[in-house]
Amino acid sequence: MFALQYSELGPSDVLTIGEADEPHAGPGEIRIAVRTVGVTPADHKLRSGAIPEELRLGLALPHIPGVDAAGVVDEIGEGVTGVAVGDAVFGVVDIGRLGGAAAEFAVLAAWAAKPDALSWEEAGGAAANVETATRALNLLGVTAGTTLLIEGAAGGVGTTAIQLAAARGATVIGTAREANHAFLTGLGATPTTYGPGLADRVAAPGGVDAVLDAAGSGSLPDLVAIAGDARRVVSVADMAAQDHGVHLTWAGSGDAPGNDGLAVAAALAEEGRFRVPLHEVFPLADAAKAHELSATGRVRGKIVLTVP
Repeated sequence: MFALQYSELGPSDVLTIGEADEPHAGPGEIRIAVRTVGVTPADHKLRSGAIPEELRLGLALPHIPGVDAAGVVDEIGEGVTGVAVGDAVFGVVDIGRLGGAAAEFAVLAAWAAKPDALSWEEAGGAAANVETATRALNLLGVTAGTTLLIEGAAGGVGTTAIQLAAARGATVIGTAREANHAFLTGLGATPTTYGPGLADRVAAPGGVDAVLDAAGSGSLPDLVAIAGDARRVVSVADMAAQDHGVHLTWAGSGDAPGNDGLAVAAALAEEGRFRVPLHEVFPLADAAKAHELSATGRVRGKIVLTVP
């Protein structure tokens, strides 16, 4: 098969498209013919070496990036029920592989039926953010009546977390650049700007119950102060979280995965209550440009690659 891959860590120009061995669905897995694949911050951080070696899970090279994708099922592993060859699905790879989705074929470890309400591009960019946001919301115990502050609310995880938290009955406050405030309001959050003095700008009767850091911008001391307890803050982006007593959750951290959120998001999409804002869509051949854009950190929604 053809695949996007790199044989050494480095800048975006280490990415190439070439031949790779076809993967096959193992027990509890499915294989899809990929239509679209998401680009996450973890992709460029892993490729560049920004992720600490102890978190790379023994990364083997050459490596195919991409942790979420949408496509058509063409192979079903042992023990899998409820899905058939030819079904349209979206989902995530096994985290132990650290990638593998940006290719002609990809093996998914968790998935849900692609809702008609989401385009292929939207579906391809949904799953990783849904899993991450669901995992973080579960850790924070977000439910009806919770007041949740999301730092970095305009990005992929942030936009997803807003919608999933609102669907649970939570009140959501989100930080973003002023240019994105109307965008956040449309997703169901009360917007405010990030940066110094945030505590003074967060007006919430009864205070903030939980904080999700989706930015990793160094604001954890302020976020802990707003929450009143480091245990009420979860980060998905700050590698120094533990220095502040904050739990850093990522797909390989041992926390219970948020895979149950895939079916929830699909159902909400069909009800018109969940969407996947797309920042930009690139062809697979322009993956380097997509990685470079992701690395700027100034992304509103999700970056997606289309696979020919």
